Amino acid sequence: MANFKFKTLGVMIDMSRNSVMSVEGLKRYLPLLKKMGYNCVMLYTEDTYEVDGEPYFGYMRGRYTKDEMKELDAFAASLGITVIPCMQTLAHVNATIRWGKFPVDCADIMLVDDERTYELIDHMFATLSECFKSRKIHIGMDEAHMLGRGKHLDIHGYETVDVIMKRHLARVCEIAEKYGYEPMIWSDMFFRPWNNGAYRLGKAKIPQEYIDALPKSVIPVYWDYYQATEQGYSDMMENHAQLSKKTWFAGGSWSWEGFAPFNKFTLTSMIPAIDACKKNNMRNMFMTMWGDNGGECSHFAQLPSLFYIAQYSKGITDEAVIKEKFKRLTGVAYDDFMKLDLPNEITGNEQTGHPKNPAKYMLFSDCFNGFLDYTVAEGGAEKYADYAKQLHEVARKSRKYGYLFDTQAKLCDALAVKYELGVKTRKAYNAGDKDELRRLANEDYSAAIKLVDAFAKAFEKQWFYENKTSGFDVQDIRLGGLLRRLGACKRRLLEYADGKIDRIEELEGDVLPFGNEKMSITFNDYAKNATGNIL
Repeated sequence: MANFKFKTLGVMIDMSRNSVMSVEGLKRYLPLLKKMGYNCVMLYTEDTYEVDGEPYFGYMRGRYTKDEMKELDAFAASLGITVIPCMQTLAHVNATIRWGKFPVDCADIMLVDDERTYELIDHMFATLSECFKSRKIHIGMDEAHMLGRGKHLDIHGYETVDVIMKRHLARVCEIAEKYGYEPMIWSDMFFRPWNNGAYRLGKAKIPQEYIDALPKSVIPVYWDYYQATEQGYSDMMENHAQLSKKTWFAGGSWSWEGFAPFNKFTLTSMIPAIDACKKNNMRNMFMTMWGDNGGECSHFAQLPSLFYIAQYSKGITDEAVIKEKFKRLTGVAYDDFMKLDLPNEITGNEQTGHPKNPAKYMLFSDCFNGFLDYTVAEGGAEKYADYAKQLHEVARKSRKYGYLFDTQAKLCDALAVKYELGVKTRKAYNAGDKDELRRLANEDYSAAIKLVDAFAKAFEKQWFYENKTSGFDVQDIRLGGLLRRLGACKRRLLEYADGKIDRIEELEGDVLPFGNEKMSITFNDYAKNATGNIL
């Protein structure tokens, strides 16, 4: 469509997985978005905002104060950017309910039909309506997989998901209307109950009861960042047209698999999505920027793919032109900025299917209980050393964004030693080579401790420059634990090599298959990848 133009081109920034961008950080970020061509920003705040009358809401989570929200809204407006607040009114409220102050169905799902639930939701709407001028609001309601199967079942008996959803959504919409809002909602819960729990499917006829369950005033949002073909997206867009002609599309700027971005995969998955939007005349689109499992990836690290998407959305497809314009915007060559993806490009399969994140899981993988060593490919350490060299070089060339490259360079420095350390340790132990174990302890383990510490300091600097300080305590705990564990493993190796202990129990067993042998996998759960024990 030659004359196609998006009415809304936005980004949704995840502020709920520990990293809450500071007001100062957003004031550096929003002008960049505006210059690229984005006109909408959605702040995804599950509980990270102040709510009148609810002191435990966002407690100790770096929540935005009302004054901060008003300041951000006014600043964005001065740039010509609309800020749409985001809340959760059903699931994804695990941080909210942990204090035992709000009624729970099960898992992270609010208790539908309980009046305290609607009192809380009313307070949420009241506060946000005071702070933001936009009368659109995203009310979430996605991934409530166990809705009605916990406390609600005990109280009310069994009801199908569509019946519960319809009743709850009607109550929430009443509150939204009270404050003059046009609510937006993730659409997956209108597909999962009749599609065996899955969201995506080919062209299909939606059961009438699910169409009837969506109020006409609600804007459904089709979210998808996993497909690689235009047809896959287009089929789902046609399915959504049965729900509502007002449907928006939410793509993904991949930022949620650890410390490094996936700019390449973002473009692989989003270019066909944009084509599908144009084909289906879907004129409202935004890119989600999630922070699963710690919010580790800098949103500034996603500038290349966000810029490319904005250009492509305007019909500009010449890569040479896009790259030149990007350099004029940032002062950094596009191909240099894309090197921030490098820490996850180790075994060659990282761009196929779901993006793989060895840079995170092998950083935290235990050197003795290293079940993830099954995925380690020989030569990975040398690749990390080369990547570190390239990233340090870019860091030296850029004053404004050098800190991003410094962080990733120091991550690669650490992984150049750490990536294969568990494999080398077990190999020497199984061979009974105490001299090699002593060398590993004195050289490699000592180097790993030094380099992980250097990375931790660079990462802290990056975090504090962009985000509120709250939330980094989790990284201190994780990286501090890694440093303590490396030191403990070093000590025990020396004790074994010196004959002070007769064996190292954890190294006695074999590493069993986990994922694909000598191939990177997707494993973004610190509590599970750091140890096989219960954390």
